[in-house]
Amino acid sequence: MALLDITAQAGPGARLMALLNNARFRSVLYQALTLGCVVLLFWYLVSNTIENMSQRDMSAGFDFLGVSAGFGIGFTLIPYREGDTYLRVFMVGIANTLLVAVVAIVLSTLLGLVVGLARLSSNWVIRNVARWYIEILRNTPLLLQIIAWYFGVFTLLPRPRDSVGWLDAVFLNNRGLYIPAPLVGSGFTVALVALLLGIAGAFAWTRFARREREQAGRIRPVIAPVLALLVVPPLLAALLAGAPLAWDMPQLRGFNFVGGINIPPSFCALIIALSIYTSCFIGENVRSGVQSVSRGQTEAARALGVPPGRTMRSIILPQALRVIIPPLISQYLNITKNSSLAIAIGFPDLVSVWMNTSLNQSGRAIPIVAMTMGFYCLVSLAVSLAMNRYNRAILIRER
Repeated sequence: MALLDITAQAGPGARLMALLNNARFRSVLYQALTLGCVVLLFWYLVSNTIENMSQRDMSAGFDFLGVSAGFGIGFTLIPYREGDTYLRVFMVGIANTLLVAVVAIVLSTLLGLVVGLARLSSNWVIRNVARWYIEILRNTPLLLQIIAWYFGVFTLLPRPRDSVGWLDAVFLNNRGLYIPAPLVGSGFTVALVALLLGIAGAFAWTRFARREREQAGRIRPVIAPVLALLVVPPLLAALLAGAPLAWDMPQLRGFNFVGGINIPPSFCALIIALSIYTSCFIGENVRSGVQSVSRGQTEAARALGVPPGRTMRSIILPQALRVIIPPLISQYLNITKNSSLAIAIGFPDLVSVWMNTSLNQSGRAIPIVAMTMGFYCLVSLAVSLAMNRYNRAILIRER
């Protein structure tokens, strides 16, 4: 009110200066100017693009999604035929990309945890092996590692007749990895429900054990009960249902294997390269997180007679997660985006079948690029949201 009274009595110049000296007015003004510049820039880009496309008789619509693509895809996670539409091609690319991202995230996390803890080992050999593993692999371009694994390892494997086999069930050759395929029986639903109930019971027991430890100081066993809940109910349900799950074993017929699941060499090379490369960064995150915890925690646990494994699992790592999780989110996002390098070895991910083949055939550059960018942006935001929620859930709250 005082500012309004002063500006009402003063002249136009004094009023303007009084408004500019007001922090709240300046913040609103700057935001409005910034928003206006962004809108003008966006309008210029859109109008310029539409004008250039109209001059070249190019369409920016999405009507091509219902047109038959007319090309085959070597590896598909969901059913696909050559006569399917471009929209189906887009869905196949999304499924393949998500498969690579999920598998690489799990493997790189496990491997990074092992490497990070090995960097802190008191054993000189283990510590230095982990150190040089990280220094060599994280300073080598990822694309080079993918090409090296594909052309230097998997394409040089023996032919199908000379495959490397394990237990007459898993076979590895230059055409990929062959593993048994599950065949679902009539009683599979019962076993699946039992497994879901076991997972819910394991989750409930884990929360109960953590609450008992935090509130009453009583340490409840966790690993054995969780394993029992995950194994016993589905096993009993499977026995009562009469073996609801069978396996289609791969068998050599002529020059190749039939039956089972064929994982192509490009997928194997991509997963190994992504997992190993990212595990180096995750390992360093784990090492820095563990070292951020005071050594007094370890010494106090040792004085109380707590075993080293339990000390690391129950005392050090829970406190180190607040340092590990934030940079870990960036590594998960990098895995999803780096999976696009699969185009270098011919794996049909989203960039390969959508940004490359579909774009070249349809000529719809604007909608295809926009859909690809939207997918990667959506996945990145979803991963970031989930990990940030998890990070907030595990924060140590002072009493």
